[in-house]
This record gives sequence, structure tokens and C-alpha cells, in this order.
Amino acid sequence: MGLDNGLNISIGSLKKGKRNLITDVKGVKVGHVTLNDGKIKTGVTAVLPHEGNIFKEKVMASSCVINGFGKSMGILQIEELGTIETPIIMTNTLSVGTAATGLVKYMLEQNEDIGSTTGTVNCVVTECNDGRLNDIRGLHVKEEHVFEAIQNASEDFEEGAVGSGTGMVCFSIKGGIGSSSRIVELDNKEYTLGAIVMSNFGSLKDLTISGDKAGERIYGQQQEKDKGSIIMIIATDIPLSERQLKRVSKRAVIGLGRTGSYLGNGSGDICISFTTANIIKHYSDTNIVSMKMLDDEAIDKVFRAAAEAVEESIISSMYHAETTVGINGNTRKALKDLL
Repeated sequence: MGLDNGLNISIGSLKKGKRNLITDVKGVKVGHVTLNDGKIKTGVTAVLPHEGNIFKEKVMASSCVINGFGKSMGILQIEELGTIETPIIMTNTLSVGTAATGLVKYMLEQNEDIGSTTGTVNCVVTECNDGRLNDIRGLHVKEEHVFEAIQNASEDFEEGAVGSGTGMVCFSIKGGIGSSSRIVELDNKEYTLGAIVMSNFGSLKDLTISGDKAGERIYGQQQEKDKGSIIMIIATDIPLSERQLKRVSKRAVIGLGRTGSYLGNGSGDICISFTTANIIKHYSDTNIVSMKMLDDEAIDKVFRAAAEAVEESIISSMYHAETTVGINGNTRKALKDLL
């Protein structure tokens, strides 16, 4: 996936993973529920950090709010404790509350101790506004869609106008879900870094593909203001501390900027990063726990991988999307049609 399917464009210099998806990081899975019926263009996408019980075995994490015009939840505790303990849910802006309730119910079903013999749970739900194509006021996302998206999660998943990306608009054309991965060699061993994005930002004239100002050639007279959001999730199996993951999250802006974004006023640009290499147990047998981390002198390789994977994920989200007609006849063309 990524940009390997027929588009003669190469982004970056690093080796790509087997699938060129975030799921090249072992244990990570992605699932969708797509709601696509007339004026309904929305859905849910779930990212599972590993295959086990994420509440009892949390992954070390951090985030970066690049531009805070957004309504995501769960980031506060990620920043304080440096861990993620639920699947990460992506949906539309007005469905954050419903998705959060659905995720809470899922976590309660999986863990009888939550809110009883132990504390509550920090659910992570992220969003973009799909109201340009979707009947967002209709509140069509339901709690059961969160369960379905998690149950649908696998190593192979679709990109483009699917799941939470069904109604998204990127650079004034059809956006959605995109993913990519990179291989990083450290101490003669290969590690993987992958990204997934929900793209919903930008103005067509600014679109840049691998340095090519493609948007300048294909945009029409109707020029939209840069508005919307992007959610970027980075996963890796490289041993990193939460401090280092914060630094990796910040580099997502490099990939974002390379595609032509200037972080518009009304854009919620958020990155969440996690590593599967450092598992934090909810119930620890010891007061002191061990963890590994990367030598900071070697982290430039990870920064480059993050920037490349995010950049390709954004372009991939548009490349795999199909031309879509949404609410009130609003139409967004696919990148493939324009190119």
C-alpha cells in the first residue's frame, strides 16, 4: 500500500516496510467501519497498539499538539503519564462523545477491574470535521461502530475514503486514511516505524507531492481557504522513552509541511506516537521497572523515518481515495482523477 500501487513517485530515501503500512510494526492492527450512504459519509477507524490487553499492558507514548484547533480527548493523560491504555479511535468531530462512550464500554467489557478494584480508564479518541461531505449534524456514528472497528482490526487494511476518512477533504480534494512505514537500522538490527493519518486540511494550490508543486497545475478558480485538521499516529518497535517519543511526534510537522501545509488557523494538527518496545504493566510485581531507550545521538534516523512516513501517508490518503459526492451534492475529486 502507501504509494507502491502504480504511482511513479518516491518519497524519501529510507527503505519501506513489507506492507508499507503502520501495521509493519509487529502487533499493530487497524480496523474500519465505513458509513457511506447518500449524504452520510463518515465512520470509525481504530488503531490497536498491540494484540494483548492494552489496559493491563500499556505502551509508552507521547503527543504533540502542533495547532490546537481540535476536540480530541485522552491526550492530557498521555502527556502526564506517558502511556496509552486503550485502542486509538478516529472519527468525526461531533462523534467524539459517542465514540468515547463506546470505547469505555469496550474497555469495561474487557476489564472487570476498571472502576471497581482499580482506577478508571483514559480513552483516546481523535477527530476531524467531515461536515463538507458528511451530514455531520445527523450523528450517524454509534457506540457499536467502535466495537465493530476494533473487531475488524487486522494487519491489512484499506486506505483512502474508508472508516473515519470517508468524508474527509484534503487540499480541497478527497482525503481520508493513509499509511506508510520505514525501516531503521540500529546496532545491525532492523526496526520499523509506521504512520497512519486522517487527512482533512489544506488548500489545493499548496499541494506538493515529493517536492513537485502539483497543486499549482491542477487547482481551479474556486480556491478554498486552508481549513480542517489532520490526525497523525506514529508507531514503532524502537525502544524510546516518552521524552524521545515527544521529540518524534514533533517531527511529524516536517512531513506535514512538505506536502504544502502551513498549519492554518482553523486546523487541528495533532500527532500521537507510541512504542511497542517498552510495555508498562498496570499491575507491577516490583516498585522499580526496567526499560530501554535509544542513544540520543542515533535518534536522527528515527526523525527522518517519521518525517518520510507521515509525508507519504498524507499523499497516500488522497491517492487511494475515490471521487466522492456528499451532502448537498458537494463533490470532491480524487487525486488520481486530477493527475
